[in-house]
Amino acid sequence: MTVIAAGVSIALGMTLVSGPVTAGAQPDKVPQIGVLSGNSPREDRCLVEFRRGLGELGLVEGKTHTLQIQWAEGRSEPYPRMAADLVRLKVDLIVAFTSASSVVAKEATRSIPIVMASSTYPVETGLVASLARPGGNITGVANFTPELMAKRVQLLKEAAPTVSRVAVLRTEARLDDLIVRDMEAAARQLGLQMKIVEAKRSEDLPGALQAAVRGGAQAMMNTQSPFFALNRVQIAQFALKHRLPSLSGEQAAPDAGALLFYGPYIWEGCHRAAGFVERILGGAKPADLPVEQPAKVQLVVNLKTARALGLTLPPSILARADRVIE
Repeated sequence: MTVIAAGVSIALGMTLVSGPVTAGAQPDKVPQIGVLSGNSPREDRCLVEFRRGLGELGLVEGKTHTLQIQWAEGRSEPYPRMAADLVRLKVDLIVAFTSASSVVAKEATRSIPIVMASSTYPVETGLVASLARPGGNITGVANFTPELMAKRVQLLKEAAPTVSRVAVLRTEARLDDLIVRDMEAAARQLGLQMKIVEAKRSEDLPGALQAAVRGGAQAMMNTQSPFFALNRVQIAQFALKHRLPSLSGEQAAPDAGALLFYGPYIWEGCHRAAGFVERILGGAKPADLPVEQPAKVQLVVNLKTARALGLTLPPSILARADRVIE
């Protein structure tokens, strides 16, 4: 197996077993699955869930397939190089763990099948023609929609009704243009003003957070990116220090001190991606496999943070919460 971090190959010894693998594969060839991860090897829960899903389907790494893994370490700029590397390796299939990597993967190849483990706005960004009939060479799981982004704005306003100015942290990714557009549309309907602040790298984050405060932000949100997952502790603690109610799209953010999380169980998509891989290696075409959506959206509330902020959360939010951190 070869593991590649941000385009750098590291050879790992593993004996590949030839013989019958998955239906549709050549008997003398073990399929190579390329993986584009937005995280780091130290913090890649998506990879753990994806491997677990493969194992549950009877796919054994090193026997029925090998993985060619690349990690972007929370940055989006390595994606084009990483996708190009996988295409040069002539992998049989690419699994993209993030929306940005899905876009780049499709730009890199129109022939290699691509499975989205967690996509945002797949129709709006042109990744698929529709959820029911994807067309092309890409399918998978759509975790984030315009309706979800609007609901996040509504929940933040419900939790902190006196707030009138909200800072939105974003990255430079093109996808964030769409997310910000829909957040701003929801904010206008609620009479909220939004200040958009951008951070491209971790070293940009302190300045972006300070700019939010200088701009008069009374609450904080962020768009959807592994960058915010990797920096969730810094963001949550900054918001708490400056008494800003914060809603995050990163599932672990409330455990780090954020007030709210609202979104799908993100790792479910990583697990379900394995099913798409099995079907495609078995001969199915991505164009014929409908894009799936989360079975459930979760609300997590940090009541300890609410008390520290002097907020009394309405019963309507507490009643809907799937988990309350005391």
